[in-house]
Amino acid sequence: MKCIPTQEAVGHVLCHDLTRIVPGVTKDAAFRKGHIVTEEDIPLLLSMGKDRLYVWEKTEGMLHENEGADRLLALCRNAHMTPTPVKEGKIELKANCTGLFRVDVDRLMAVNAVGELMIATRHTNTVVRPGDKLAGMRVIPLVIAETKLQEAEQAAGSAPLLELLPFVRKTAAVVTTGNEVFYGRIQDQFTPVLIKKLADLGVDVVFHTKVPDDREQIVAAIQAARESGAELVLCTGGMSVDPDDQTPGAIKASGAEVVAYGAPVLPGAMFLLGYFADKTPVMGLPGCVMYAKATIFDLILPRVLANVPVSKADLARLGHGGLCLGCAECHYPVCPFGKEA
Repeated sequence: MKCIPTQEAVGHVLCHDLTRIVPGVTKDAAFRKGHIVTEEDIPLLLSMGKDRLYVWEKTEGMLHENEGADRLLALCRNAHMTPTPVKEGKIELKANCTGLFRVDVDRLMAVNAVGELMIATRHTNTVVRPGDKLAGMRVIPLVIAETKLQEAEQAAGSAPLLELLPFVRKTAAVVTTGNEVFYGRIQDQFTPVLIKKLADLGVDVVFHTKVPDDREQIVAAIQAARESGAELVLCTGGMSVDPDDQTPGAIKASGAEVVAYGAPVLPGAMFLLGYFADKTPVMGLPGCVMYAKATIFDLILPRVLANVPVSKADLARLGHGGLCLGCAECHYPVCPFGKEA
């Protein structure tokens, strides 16, 4: 830090806030720490009684906080993200499309462990929409050794820490199973729930049929759903282990490779996920999807729509944070259950 005449400060960086007081009007910082002095600033600074300024003395191997923030941005930014202008050493990233936001958590932790810098993000595997904040980053001190940024860059590796994947699957088919619905004994309350959830993410239901608890008829309905061109097949009803529940067996008999039948999530333990040979996903949805606001379906659907393959190991990891607390007022998707997808 050095003290220089204000008229000679153009291009230099202020080392502290400078407060401007106008009686009865304002008392606030007219210039913030880290501000780079411009020619236009000089008259105002002199009017504030600042004939001399304390500025950062640039030395080899040291970076200003704004320069450091730009370097951190380069570690994070990926397609479909827009940064805010750097201000006081901080930059935020915002989404410019609807999609699935993902974070490489291990590499992010390695970067934050470096010290004197930070990157904070939303939880990984969450739905975001245009304008949503994704991450914020800054250097902690006013100046930082470039070696710190180099250490962070090494910890991050060559690929961006963040990604935002637009939803690419836009159509779905629904196969409603169960004698009680097929024969009109009760009203189908499941399909309207699915139509709304899918529509909220930009997905149209292009095929819907009802079939009784008959394996051959369910298989035929699934095949018809695939022939409709739908990019996702959803089967509702009959997902328990009761002998007369035919849906899980029918999904397997339809030719799908079942990833898992059962998931460590409540509500949603009887969830089934599979893929056909052409990578079209098929899900068997338990009854909780019909009445609970947040279930396993809400955790997996965004990944499927973004065409992210879901493995048995991915489902197993959902057990940590996979318990919905059943709050009186559901806060999904901003509750821990929704965010820890």
